[in-house]
Amino acid sequence: MTKQEHFFNERKREITRRWFFKECGVGLGAMALGQLIGGNLFAKSNNPLAPKAPHFAAKAKRVIFLFMAGAPSHLELFDNKPELAKWDGKLPPAELLKGYRAAFINPNSTLLGPKFKFNRYGKSGAELSELLPHLGSVADDIAIVKSMHTDAFNHAPGQIFMNTGSQQFGRPSIGSWATYGLGSESNDLPSFVVFSTGTKGTSGGASNWGAGFLPSLHQGVMFRNTGDPVLYLSNPKGVDEQMQRDSLDSISRLNQMRLDAMGDPEIATRINSYEMAYRMQSSAPELMDIKKEDPKTLEMYGAEQGKTSFGSACLLARRLVERGVRFVQIFHEAWDQHGNLVADLKKNCRDTDQACAALIKDLKQRGMLEDTLVVWGGEFGRTPMVQGGNDGRDHHPNCFTMWMAGGGVKPGMTLGESDEFGFNATRDRVHVHDLHATILHLLGFDHTKLTYRFQGRDFRLTDVHGEVVKKLLA
Repeated sequence: MTKQEHFFNERKREITRRWFFKECGVGLGAMALGQLIGGNLFAKSNNPLAPKAPHFAAKAKRVIFLFMAGAPSHLELFDNKPELAKWDGKLPPAELLKGYRAAFINPNSTLLGPKFKFNRYGKSGAELSELLPHLGSVADDIAIVKSMHTDAFNHAPGQIFMNTGSQQFGRPSIGSWATYGLGSESNDLPSFVVFSTGTKGTSGGASNWGAGFLPSLHQGVMFRNTGDPVLYLSNPKGVDEQMQRDSLDSISRLNQMRLDAMGDPEIATRINSYEMAYRMQSSAPELMDIKKEDPKTLEMYGAEQGKTSFGSACLLARRLVERGVRFVQIFHEAWDQHGNLVADLKKNCRDTDQACAALIKDLKQRGMLEDTLVVWGGEFGRTPMVQGGNDGRDHHPNCFTMWMAGGGVKPGMTLGESDEFGFNATRDRVHVHDLHATILHLLGFDHTKLTYRFQGRDFRLTDVHGEVVKKLLA
């Protein structure tokens, strides 16, 4: 084949009927339509994260998930068990342990009584640990669920299960499902932002906020608490704004040509990522500058400019949702008390209790709590049996506590009960799949219909499980 024949064969492949209608028919029509309806609306139609309507009217427009990675002890914080105190140092009843499997300890270990006192707070009379006085001040604004249970009893699968609905890697996180269903109301910041404030990273790693088989533009973007929220956001020396804009325009044209030819959604993600990074160069410094906040607000959160803390992350979470970010998740990996239970719980609550309450108060006074859903909890609970001498508890999937606030949740209520040892959830049991179904319901979705086809079948966050917990709804 001559070079001339090869050239004409390549041109035949390019000039197809589909190309003709795209470039010569619909292409011209789209250009005219863009002029008629206005540039902003036309640009929005090309934005893969443009806001979308849910299945029905939503109570919540956005979510802040305070994830206490490592599993807080419900027995020291939320679920007061006087009977457990009476059994301190004794073996548990044999019938309680029938068929039970613990992560590390012998199930026949002796029982450990609660280490802290409990008080009642608010008009609701919610019973909370003495370690949570700040949360007690907003007791009438939160709904406490004492009957959570899960399928996993080790950290990585437990965390991934709580965040993706599966113990296996590769499924989309709940934040990714939210942005897939709703898009984003922010043009200058990612739709799903993640912070990590604990003493170490999560056991489940980036899978906790990954997009799985959804287009990767839906995955969470990890932010730092101080300075540039993501690395390399500032231009290097010698690169001014015009040079960067020209470079991005050239890259975008090349990517768009490839997207037109291949239709690969990951190319659209790449284009969106470049443009988002460019816009963040102006929006991110303003976001991170918390010095402009009222000094009383900074004091309420316990936040300081330039200092990494859970309080600073909570304040930034409020600032993010205020700017249209759809889903913010703060991972505080510090709650795995196999030993040193008393000292570590005191520290963990000092680090987090004030800011959790401040977030509720701040959202409420700004009129944002009614359509912002706040969720607090870890991957599972802790055993009533002792580990680590007399100062620790093992992993426990049968019963644990979480709380929610705002976004259509009934305030000032406590849902569910556990048995006299805090071992099994016994009334109004709520599984992780039920929690996910309820969160999606508050965002305006029927969890059975928010699906994505992958490898020949429709997947959803709740798999084939889950019921909306109607008693939690306002």
